[in-house]
Amino acid sequence: MTRKTRSEAASPLPELLKGRLLTVKEAAERLNTSERFPRRLIEERRIVFVHVGRNVRIPEAALDAFIAAGVVEPITTRRGRAA
Repeated sequence: MTRKTRSEAASPLPELLKGRLLTVKEAAERLNTSERFPRRLIEERRIVFVHVGRNVRIPEAALDAFIAAGVVEPITTRRGRAA
């Protein structure tokens, strides 16, 4: 049986860090925006990021979570059409 430290048990961070780390340019391409937008997300601490030396990387899982958080479901009427 392995014991988890307090920080491992309470923090969802290790899950977000699994997988690929994207550069700001790669994140911008994935979001179909300029590089300025992911940089602003990082500056405003609206997305998880990692410092690798002087470089900044965005975990792919964190970008997926950010995209999923912004999904808005359409409103349907009784007839099943969008309002």
